[in-house]
Amino acid sequence: MKCYASKCVWTLAVLQRKPQSPNMSTAVHDNVKNYYGSRLETSEDLQTNAACVKPCRPMPKSACEALKQVHPDVCKRYFGCGLVVPEKLEGCKVLDLGSGSGRDCYVLSKLVGERGQVIGLDMTDEMIVASQKYVQYHQEKFGYFKPNTVFVKGYMENLSDAGIQNNSLDVVVSNCVICLCPDKKTVIREAYKVLKEGGELYYSDMYANQVVPDSFKEDPVLWGEGMAGALYWQDLITLMKETGFSVPHLVAGSHIVVHNPELQKKIGDVKYASGTYRIFKLPQHSLKTKALVTYKGTVPDCADYFEFDASHTFQTDVPVEVSSEMAAVLQYTRFSADFSIVMLDTPDPNLCDNPQYCHLSPFLLADRLGSSVKQCSKTGH
Repeated sequence: MKCYASKCVWTLAVLQRKPQSPNMSTAVHDNVKNYYGSRLETSEDLQTNAACVKPCRPMPKSACEALKQVHPDVCKRYFGCGLVVPEKLEGCKVLDLGSGSGRDCYVLSKLVGERGQVIGLDMTDEMIVASQKYVQYHQEKFGYFKPNTVFVKGYMENLSDAGIQNNSLDVVVSNCVICLCPDKKTVIREAYKVLKEGGELYYSDMYANQVVPDSFKEDPVLWGEGMAGALYWQDLITLMKETGFSVPHLVAGSHIVVHNPELQKKIGDVKYASGTYRIFKLPQHSLKTKALVTYKGTVPDCADYFEFDASHTFQTDVPVEVSSEMAAVLQYTRFSADFSIVMLDTPDPNLCDNPQYCHLSPFLLADRLGSSVKQCSKTGH
């Protein structure tokens, strides 16, 4: 598929990808465990600027305050590539896929409150030990009677083995980890299964501007840095729809700079971007008409307006006509009480077989917002 300012041209290439063999999956898991468990000591050891990308939209005030309270040792080993803090989390049960040092989990721990729960899942022993070390510290820091955060060892491809029950979660988040997984279809299916109806998958990841060559998958550093496993961004839409999720909503996008000359030579003309998307598990009976929605100004930190994604900002008390899918998102998720919704008789033209998805490109969004980034100072490579 080629993307232009005015239209998208789909090709069949995005519809089929070769499945990874079990042996390859095991080898990739072992490499990533070693890379993040032993090789990388801090985010400064990464060979791209992924962990230093400046968000192209501001962090909510409550998230900023929560981040200030996270222990410095936890933040030091942060390897994410975006912001995974969706709105209105009070009382929610949240799972973080690939929780690493636990930085995002502890921010979420503050935001869900004492009635909520955060589960951090990681396959790396060193990361589980590092994150568990600060559970009591953050419990006391946040003034909770008991901890609301737990870290478990497990694989994103099999959440039931880690004790995660189906239809049990309000939100699943992940921060630059799914690109490290060779079997993304299984990961997305697992996330779909454990979410409740109306639940949200909100995650940031690395994406490529084209299908990544198979030769990249033979390089352990390219795997460790997320470049070998980065999904072609257009494939994300097909993958989500095949699984049963809603069409993704692009929240943020920033270019990723590869500053290492050796890696630059390896990847050639493949470009990378950080993209944050929010995707919902909606009821099977979807709405077929547009709707007139009015935001009530009740989402925390969003009194005057609610910036839902890069294409939808709802001003308080201002009626807006939206597509049938957006209407379904607002009606069947945790945001239902924050909007008044009037269904219209107008059929939705967005329900055609070949809708235009250029607005979901993290590359185009990064260009439009001018989300240029500074390269980080790296060590030793």
